[in-house]
Amino acid sequence: MLTKTKIYLSSPHMGGSEQKFVNEAFSTNWIAPLGPNVDGFENDIQSYLGGNKYVAALSSGTAAIHLALKILGVTKGDEVLCQSFTFSASANPILYLGATPVFIDSEKDTWNISPELLEIAIKDRIEKYKKPKAIIAVHLYGMPYKVDEINALGKKYDIPVVEDSAEALGSKYFNQKCGALSDAGILSFNGNKIITTSGGGALIVNSEELKNKAVFLSTQARDNAPHYEHSTIGYNYRMSNVLAGIGRGQMEVIDDRVSARRKNFDFYKTHLSKFKDITFLEEKNGFFSNRWITCIETKSYELREKIRLELLKDDIESRPLWKPMHMQPVFEDYLHFTNGFSENLFEKGLCLPSGSNLSQEDLNRIVNNIKNTLKF
Repeated sequence: MLTKTKIYLSSPHMGGSEQKFVNEAFSTNWIAPLGPNVDGFENDIQSYLGGNKYVAALSSGTAAIHLALKILGVTKGDEVLCQSFTFSASANPILYLGATPVFIDSEKDTWNISPELLEIAIKDRIEKYKKPKAIIAVHLYGMPYKVDEINALGKKYDIPVVEDSAEALGSKYFNQKCGALSDAGILSFNGNKIITTSGGGALIVNSEELKNKAVFLSTQARDNAPHYEHSTIGYNYRMSNVLAGIGRGQMEVIDDRVSARRKNFDFYKTHLSKFKDITFLEEKNGFFSNRWITCIETKSYELREKIRLELLKDDIESRPLWKPMHMQPVFEDYLHFTNGFSENLFEKGLCLPSGSNLSQEDLNRIVNNIKNTLKF
């Protein structure tokens, strides 16, 4: 009896040349967290992003956020303003440093951090406590946030902006690549991202000096001495040469991966937009999303769940949109400036399978399942 294969939300997609770089790492015995693949991968990302940026390849996007905040001087007692509608990895590093997150809700145009609420929060914290030490804004699901407005607020109040581009490699804001638009940027190469190194991430900074500082901290902050000498606390955050080899191969196909995911979105929209009970997030003028994940907003929680469960019956993975950080048990007691928007999206929104390796048969199966659900 033939059984249908499981369709995943976003699975890794190898391009073919990754093995060449990995084999080189093995044949030359460059297995440690340094080597030609690490250097090459950093250069590949730097060339792709353009501009005068410097890249440090790290073990995860979370590590990149942690080091970004560390380099920006965030310490115990500081507050960091953070987009609430995101994955917990955007917020957790704030706590690693003994600082306190203050969560900011989203706006409807991009589903990302609201400039209006952000300024309200900045004024409130300056009046009632002290000026926040940093802002973390997220290009959620690959859709750029309102970069000019957020950067303008950062400049107005002299607060650096950390650009969380974990989901947005290949996205653009007025033809500028996401990840290179603010004071510091981060990328993720987790297995579900648009390209992957299995696990990994990168920190993007504006000077070679800051990159060197990040690399120093990511390799246990070992001082220049013939023995192991440490004057400050470091971390084991550097990417290995083997994983960087996977990344080098993946960078060769990044444009194809973006194109494939955007085609997924177009297919879903073409076949499902006629149903009035679901809507899609559109790109504003000048905004280019890599469409890492195609998301729909339904008319109700009940319909969202009906679609999700019917897909699950057919062994098709889907997932509710991110549960906002201010609603999470671990963060619910922290200060937040909200408008109810992200709570509504969490209740009614659903992520559809979006991998660049989806076949036409897969897409037809998903769409037909949803169509059948919406008809009843």
